[in-house]
Amino acid sequence: MSFLRSEQGCPWDREQTHQSLRENMIEEAYETVDAIDSGSPERLCDELGDVLMQVVFHAQMASEQNRFNFSDVVAAICRKLITRHTHLFGSDQASTAEAVIDNWEKNKKREKGHKNQTQVLQDVPKTLPALQRSYKIQQKAAHVGFDWSDVSGPKQKILEELKEIEAAIQQTDKRPNDSLESEVGDLLFSVVNYARHLRIQPELALNRSTEKFISRFAAMEKMTSAKGGLENMTLDQMDALWNAVKQEESGE
Repeated sequence: MSFLRSEQGCPWDREQTHQSLRENMIEEAYETVDAIDSGSPERLCDELGDVLMQVVFHAQMASEQNRFNFSDVVAAICRKLITRHTHLFGSDQASTAEAVIDNWEKNKKREKGHKNQTQVLQDVPKTLPALQRSYKIQQKAAHVGFDWSDVSGPKQKILEELKEIEAAIQQTDKRPNDSLESEVGDLLFSVVNYARHLRIQPELALNRSTEKFISRFAAMEKMTSAKGGLENMTLDQMDALWNAVKQEESGE
């Protein structure tokens, strides 16, 4: 990478900055997750290499600015693994995974100098996907006891938010506005909370449901290809096809 960034190296590599490579880092991270979901060790190995290349790239640029280098990055990881595992390298106790997470969060809060839990919530990156960000925010709020005692709480909250949406629709004459957007956001936040209590990752669940929708839609479209396609069908006809695809999936 040092050579690629040099005058004898690559013009494109020389032009890059931390900012210009933001999208590349995000893309490589998502491609790695996709490789994990594929179950292919070869793909995962390849994508992990691409993520590592991004790390090396950023470290090289920082080194050129005399800020830090790749060795500093690795050393920081080593220090973090020690300071966050105080049940192994310190005096804390942790016999369960939950206790380990509690210690990790406590140590992280201390290292970052957070004086209160609000600062912990504000430290969750705004660039995270919305479902994932709200999930993490709720997790961190729960660390100080601000949470429902069981799953019935968030379930009831969903029903309340649905009623508030209906009321907002009536007030806005079915035209979207800031109030309605806010209520829909509250509903989504409550659904994430419900999923969290069920130990379901909402981001993963929604992605899988989206893939399922695409698969069913493709099957439905294939069934109608000889009849002129979906464009020539009524909604009732398409709904019947959709149900037929679902039944076929379940083997009924």
